[in-house]
Amino acid sequence: MVIIADCGSTKSDWLLIHGGRDQQLENTVGFSPFFHTTADIKAILDTQLVPKLKPKDVTEIYFYGTGIHDEHRAEIVAAALRATFPNAAVEVEHDLLASARATCGHNAGIACILGTGSNSCYFDGETIMDNVPSLGWLLGDEGSGTHLGKALLRAKFYRELPTDLNNEFDAAFPEGMDAIKDRVYEKNANSYLATFTRFLGEHIEHPFIEHLVADCLGEFLDRHVCKYNGYQQVPIHFVGSIAHHFQDVLLNCMEGRKLKPGVIVRKPIYPLADYHLHPTD
Repeated sequence: MVIIADCGSTKSDWLLIHGGRDQQLENTVGFSPFFHTTADIKAILDTQLVPKLKPKDVTEIYFYGTGIHDEHRAEIVAAALRATFPNAAVEVEHDLLASARATCGHNAGIACILGTGSNSCYFDGETIMDNVPSLGWLLGDEGSGTHLGKALLRAKFYRELPTDLNNEFDAAFPEGMDAIKDRVYEKNANSYLATFTRFLGEHIEHPFIEHLVADCLGEFLDRHVCKYNGYQQVPIHFVGSIAHHFQDVLLNCMEGRKLKPGVIVRKPIYPLADYHLHPTD
């Protein structure tokens, strides 16, 4: 059995591949080696994944996850995987490489993540050659769900929402602005801020919302994508829920900057399986 894993900070997708054909998708909570130890990760695997398979039948694991920024962080995850699946060859990589392999395949391109957070890289078909740093949600993450949520809340707090949208917002969030402000300064604020993208998606036809989203996505393109050498010569690919749900606005922003659109994939797990199962395609 081969396992392809795409792990975020809140949720992980595990694609179990039996005999190269039969595919079974399972989920666990997400984790990051910045916040979880090898023992923590092993406990998650033992309770949430192991009951759904036979660990000794696993021969290969290709794991992509958030927080895999260096060999030390990779080893935290790899050690948990080796302890759980003793017969498996284990490869642990950053989720940015997952986006590149899932979208670019073996061709050159710029691969972008637009989900709760954002990131990008220039991929030559084999290796990530350049990466404009994301800087995280406090300093960066332009174009992400967190960034979009912050933009909406700023417009609300600063009394910039048109009257009709302001009334819609108050109806959608009856807890009130004091409660929202308090929640922003609690744990996992980035994920909380990203939940406001649902409201944006439900009102994307409103000119104010469309303009707000376009500004955020355009800032991502300007500050990240347009910094790579040859950015207008290669396709620009995207993975993530924000790219998927707001792809019409995103494509318009790209057209205005004369960027070549590539593929937009909500989840990279299945394209990753194709990449590993058919390495010469």
